[in-house]
Amino acid sequence: MEKGKTGDKRHLRSIMTRQKLLEAAKEIFLEEGYQAALISQMIKRANIGYGTAYVHFKGKEDLLIVLMENVMEQFYEIAETSFFPKSKDEAKHIINRQANAFLKMAEAERNMMQVFEQAIGISTIISDKWKAIRMKFIQRISKDVAYAQQNGLARAELNHELVARGWFFTNEMYLWEIVRNEQQSSVEEIAQTITSVYVEGLYV
Repeated sequence: MEKGKTGDKRHLRSIMTRQKLLEAAKEIFLEEGYQAALISQMIKRANIGYGTAYVHFKGKEDLLIVLMENVMEQFYEIAETSFFPKSKDEAKHIINRQANAFLKMAEAERNMMQVFEQAIGISTIISDKWKAIRMKFIQRISKDVAYAQQNGLARAELNHELVARGWFFTNEMYLWEIVRNEQQSSVEEIAQTITSVYVEGLYV
């Protein structure tokens, strides 16, 4: 019994150490940017030993990947919205709501997304991670397009994977514009415009 309790405590301590490191890493990345941030600063901020830190993460890339996954999971929850429209208008309403929420999330997570963008441009590992995240979104969108085609709502002759890629890349372009504070219009106007163009091109 005591052995089990000791194991539980050790496991809990390990989780807490990992969390402390991630929180410290987030602070340092936001203060220094990706390139200037050092894992030694993160370990010092977390107030843990070097040996302990390296049990959990090999370097700052590992830390950023977990932070990226955590942030992008919020975006993916939007993509996972239930999608079973009965009409073109209903589909347009759902898609507009998704696009709006997706771009609003870019606004809310702007500071961390700026760090991700820097890292994507510098690190092959982070860039590959972003490509994998992108594919997860594309596959989800592709499922929604296929559903609309199978139910006679969308043009059946279009390749649903190509359509999904086009729709994601449109959203991604505006996401990065928002992250860089370069957008010329409100999030609502952007979402409404791209949704209208997308739906009118795809739905019948």
